[in-house]
Amino acid sequence: MTKKKKRKPSHNKISNLTNTILSILKKDRNNSFNYKQIAAKIGVNDASSRNQIIKKLQELKVKKEIEEVERGKYKAIVNTEYHTGIVDMASRGSGYIISDDFEDDIYIASNNINKALHGDEVEFYAYKRLKRGKREGEITNIIKRAKSEYVGVIQIHKNYAFVVVDGNKMYTDIFVPINKINKAEDGDKVLVTLEDWPEKADSPSGKIIKVLGKPGEHNTEIHAILAEYGLPYDFPHEVEDYANKLDTSINKEEIAKRRDMRDVLTYTIDPKDAKDFDDALSFRVLDNGLFEIGIHIADVSHYVQPDTILDDEAYERATSVYLVDRVVPMLPEVLSNNACSLRPNEEKYTFSAVFQMNQKGEVKNEWFGRTVTYSDARFAYEEAQAIIENNPTLTSPNASQLDKIDINIPAEVAISGKAYKTTPEIAFATLKLNELSKIMRSQRMRSGAISFDKVEVKFNLDEQANPVGVFFKTSKDANKLIEEFMLLANRKVAEFIGKQAPKKTFIYRVHDEPDESKLAALQNVVGRFGYKLDFKDSKSISSSLNNLLKNVQGKKEQNLVDTLTIRTMSKAEYSTHNIGHYGLAFNYYSHFTSPIRRYPDIMAHRLLQHYLDGGKSVNEEVYEDKCNHLSNMENLSTKAERDSIKYMQIRFMEDHKDEEFVGVISGVTDWGLYVEIIENKCEGMVSVRNMKDDHYVFDEDYYALIGKSNKIMYQLGDEVIVKVKDTDLVKKHLDFSLIGKHEE
Repeated sequence: MTKKKKRKPSHNKISNLTNTILSILKKDRNNSFNYKQIAAKIGVNDASSRNQIIKKLQELKVKKEIEEVERGKYKAIVNTEYHTGIVDMASRGSGYIISDDFEDDIYIASNNINKALHGDEVEFYAYKRLKRGKREGEITNIIKRAKSEYVGVIQIHKNYAFVVVDGNKMYTDIFVPINKINKAEDGDKVLVTLEDWPEKADSPSGKIIKVLGKPGEHNTEIHAILAEYGLPYDFPHEVEDYANKLDTSINKEEIAKRRDMRDVLTYTIDPKDAKDFDDALSFRVLDNGLFEIGIHIADVSHYVQPDTILDDEAYERATSVYLVDRVVPMLPEVLSNNACSLRPNEEKYTFSAVFQMNQKGEVKNEWFGRTVTYSDARFAYEEAQAIIENNPTLTSPNASQLDKIDINIPAEVAISGKAYKTTPEIAFATLKLNELSKIMRSQRMRSGAISFDKVEVKFNLDEQANPVGVFFKTSKDANKLIEEFMLLANRKVAEFIGKQAPKKTFIYRVHDEPDESKLAALQNVVGRFGYKLDFKDSKSISSSLNNLLKNVQGKKEQNLVDTLTIRTMSKAEYSTHNIGHYGLAFNYYSHFTSPIRRYPDIMAHRLLQHYLDGGKSVNEEVYEDKCNHLSNMENLSTKAERDSIKYMQIRFMEDHKDEEFVGVISGVTDWGLYVEIIENKCEGMVSVRNMKDDHYVFDEDYYALIGKSNKIMYQLGDEVIVKVKDTDLVKKHLDFSLIGKHEE
């Protein structure tokens, strides 16, 4: 019988043992550990190592750096002040933490990231020392992952696979066992979910939950954009089935519970390609000379009842998502395009705000409640605009002038080549509503509202969704007419509830004042174009911002200044805590007018009806949590929409590689210039590495790259000539070659 060989004891000293033990105990400082658990975390199991750990634990206990909470079990004694914040990853594995506890962001070196990922909510401590003028810190705990699903390209090896995640914010690939690739093929674009991140592993592990297709293909990239932000692109079968079985008929019993406004002139004005119409206007002149104007909104809450799978789905989605080539609706089509859509010549259940207004645009009476309406006509914005432009002088409501109204609408702006039921009465209503809307808009501007009329980039698409042209959407009188009356309804509903005593919980759309440091940064940029801002008080800020936006119209720097000005603004969001809406200059504001595409509007309808029925105030904390979810989902959908525009711009530029374009420098960094082409608003980058005529150095004070030898300066706002160098649909990256400065 052979004797078992005795394993020789290891006498290797464990390096950096003090810091290792303290790091383990501090990272999970709410729990206690014995020497065996610590040995397992370090990855040692021999007697010598265990003895070193036992000895070190005793030393640290004597030094009062740790405490023995029960026999043989230890916890860290925490003297450090910990903070929380959100991780903003840089491209090389380091990052920053944005925290309310510090004015400046905290730099986190790559070795102190400790498995945190972009957007995660983390706990950290900040060192007292400053390095390179920046405060540094270390992440000690991940409180909440920002996301668990990522989009990337799978690379399959013999026994395993890796997913290379899209974008430059992810510093690690994701390991996928070969039995969890879900039939993906090498090179596929996939959606992967994180499952685990072992203590000693460099990469997290996950499994493939969806194969999106081949990179670069149109549907693959659009679905990838949605998947990146956790947004769905179809409805679960059971939700569709539930919606299809709803009773969408208009019946006498329900009509009897509502104010019947079917005999009042009512019509819609929407984009000519709109498929859902969730708002309509009614108009009539009352015997007392006042105008009765109804803002009628689809009564979505009649069909979408609380605690149903339909309501759960709508709440989770929170909003419709408008990508370049499609809409991902919040509600199934049977509701969004049919039952809840205020289509012409159909009766519909609506929720209405009805106002009596005088010639000065003052509201003399208001009423809110459920109604039934009949839409007499459907107009495109272009048709309403044609009526306005053909009748510039009609202002007073006497019947004799109806004969003088020009109701001829050019065929090219009519829907399907003809106008819908255009009558002198509808034309007159449009003219009067336009007149009142201008008065209301003027009053808003005087009160300090900020006029953002930023140019929207739109694409002409062929049948295969290829971009064949770019055009710009601008807001004309007809658009502003609808906007003003929607703003009126939103404001008055919020005022009606917000001014009640005792206080009632409600969902507000709030917008804080701009941050002073961002305003100062804006002044630095626009000052280079000769513009000056006045920061004396809130009203002078809004006034000077309006002047700035007005003065840049039609100039080369308009889109740059518009974009930078918007970035200085705080983000509008949903909250039960009303602070008013700075941008609109309203003390009370809510979202009430688009329940087909926004869940907050459904909530506003429900709460308004609840309070009209005499109900008590609902739980504020519950509704604030809902507001946070809705704000977050809105933010994600906005990012998806922007990504789809960027993707389509790159597709468009693929067919223009041999052309030269005049562009404006829209950003300057130490790695290159960002240039926005004037004629189509497509933005790409000129890498400093490709500027071969000199060695260019970034000058932060001048927002410029300056040649060391030739002293040529490429500055923010300069016009340059560029050519397309490279287009990458997968990374959504557009590279330009710089030809030189544009000499006018």
